[in-house]
Amino acid sequence: MTMRWPSEDPRLAERGDLARARAIVAAYRPADPAQGHERERILAFIDRHEDALHRECLEGHLTASAIVLDSRGERALLTHHKKLRRWLQLGGHVDGDGNLPAGAWREATEESGIAGIAIDPRPVDLDVHPIPARGSEPEHLHLDVRFIAFAPAGANEVASEESIALGWFSPAELGGVETDESVRRLFRVAFGG
Repeated sequence: MTMRWPSEDPRLAERGDLARARAIVAAYRPADPAQGHERERILAFIDRHEDALHRECLEGHLTASAIVLDSRGERALLTHHKKLRRWLQLGGHVDGDGNLPAGAWREATEESGIAGIAIDPRPVDLDVHPIPARGSEPEHLHLDVRFIAFAPAGANEVASEESIALGWFSPAELGGVETDESVRRLFRVAFGG
């Protein structure tokens, strides 16, 4: 049975420090050597940067995201990201909060407009990827810790200002979507494919 934190769970309101974030990443059990490498890379980054939870850490920072499944577990909600111009899972900066599942839940709720999302607090995927320079912000890394979240039955999504659009996609539909390999991997993890 999947462990879930429902939206009213007080653990979603608790803030965490960098030690808590590190413990969450350290507890992740990678499914393959590539994920093991990502875990070690993120842990080493945390150990070198006491400000790893903050976007002011210019080399990079921790982020948290979630693939939000519909109530039947048949489709996942993606955002057509305004800045990056491709379909991605919901998520973003944790702004100093080491409670990474809570950060992923907040981002999923804000970016989808869906009330009542529940989240499994165990990471299912890790991904370190570069973010291109933009304006005065230099190129930097996002060290993303990813979770599975669950929309309630009858959920109505509303795109935030960060999105061009939102869309629900089944694994079979993902082939026709402009996205990246990390999202395809996240679909395989979430849908067991």
